[in-house]
Amino acid sequence: MTTSRREFLKLAASAGAAAAGTTRLRAQSESVPGRVRAWQTTKEKNFAPLASPPEWKLWRGASPLGIHLDPGTRYQEILGFGGAFTDASCYLLNLMEAAPRTALIEELYGPKGLRMSVGRTCVGSSDYSTKVYSFDDSPEPDLELKHFTIEHDRRWILPTLREARQVNPDLFLFSSPWSPPGWMKSNRSMLGGSMRNHYFAPYAQCFVRFLQDYAAAGVKIQAVTVQNEVDTDQDGRMPAALWGQEYEIAFVSDHLGPALEHAGLDTKIWILDHNYNLWGRAVDELSDSGVYKRVDGVAWHGYAGTPDAMKRVQQMFPAKHAYWTEGGPDISSRTYATDWAQWSRIFAQILRNRARCIVCWNLLLDEKGQPNIGPFSCGGLVTLNSKTEQLTRSGQYWAFAHYSKVIDRGARILASWGDVPDVDHVAAVNPDGTSVLVLTNTGLEQNVQCTLGSGGLNLALPPDSITTLVW
Repeated sequence: MTTSRREFLKLAASAGAAAAGTTRLRAQSESVPGRVRAWQTTKEKNFAPLASPPEWKLWRGASPLGIHLDPGTRYQEILGFGGAFTDASCYLLNLMEAAPRTALIEELYGPKGLRMSVGRTCVGSSDYSTKVYSFDDSPEPDLELKHFTIEHDRRWILPTLREARQVNPDLFLFSSPWSPPGWMKSNRSMLGGSMRNHYFAPYAQCFVRFLQDYAAAGVKIQAVTVQNEVDTDQDGRMPAALWGQEYEIAFVSDHLGPALEHAGLDTKIWILDHNYNLWGRAVDELSDSGVYKRVDGVAWHGYAGTPDAMKRVQQMFPAKHAYWTEGGPDISSRTYATDWAQWSRIFAQILRNRARCIVCWNLLLDEKGQPNIGPFSCGGLVTLNSKTEQLTRSGQYWAFAHYSKVIDRGARILASWGDVPDVDHVAAVNPDGTSVLVLTNTGLEQNVQCTLGSGGLNLALPPDSITTLVW
């Protein structure tokens, strides 16, 4: 490239603005859509259909404070929505009676439920596990992986994954390690510490064995990340590992990528698997030709930084994708079950910044956020009371409903703009041509005007609400 990235982005922005202007003019001549279906979540109701939904009508004099959609400009293709099948979540599902367990999995992954279509698994234990374990717990270096085994996962993790795949055969699964086996690390422990580079070759073979053994057990994994949260050891209080930037580059380009290729595996590789504020590291890694060749995209968490980092990286590397892979509620929060609007606001910002998926953390935990061997007070998407066996759905669950139940795999995010105080929005068009608009109001009740070409509608947004429109 003869121009700098900054110059390139300026040119791209100018071209994008010109194209957007053309498509907006073209949109003005499109027919008015007409009636819509609508669902709403407020403090009185959860994902309830509106009895009198708004209707698109011929419109003139659009408000500058409205929400405006441009169907002629489309962004990333959606992979789906989902959650993490942690050892803790699968263990609790295994404790449930068969009928309620099947009903819950149908509710999460079935066509009449949340329609979740993406799932995360752990390569060995995470902080939300019944115990600390890896797939090779040899007390001494095991370069030939003679002690490698996925036996732990055969008890409740693999059966749960198979059951979920039966409910949704299109379930996309990706997997993340929290720590390499302890003998590969500087402190010889799964807890904290850092990866040692002279074990890169056998560790790449650990990935191969994991993928092959899982496939032989009936569970194909479509993508892997190199390391969950590459730049923290969590003070040695849970399975974790530090990976220097140059280590991840060398491992992906010289070991993991070639090992997967040699084994005939089509598994995608995602790097980083950590926070927005590490976007500069993602740029540097993708700038390496070996990494760029091997990597499908970047996995992101939202605990630090701002979501526009995802768009920034994707604009620099348009052929590489963004995936939002972790975030969940706090079981100790008094708003655990009622913070749907806050979660929907987060989801809208994630999708507006190029992410192809949104994946929550634990699918299921108990009322104390357990099983948990780590320092955090995470809650599940759903809580199972250990004494009464009652299920409680989180605010995040109800936020998901407004996206996963109506946005299909293969949908494209539409360009939209508008500055309405306390209102976040995101629009999409599904492969079948239906359109979706999700409006989140985190403030007081207000009326909002939406426009689409020559059409428009007015909609009352209750306080602390999510409203989804489909037409």
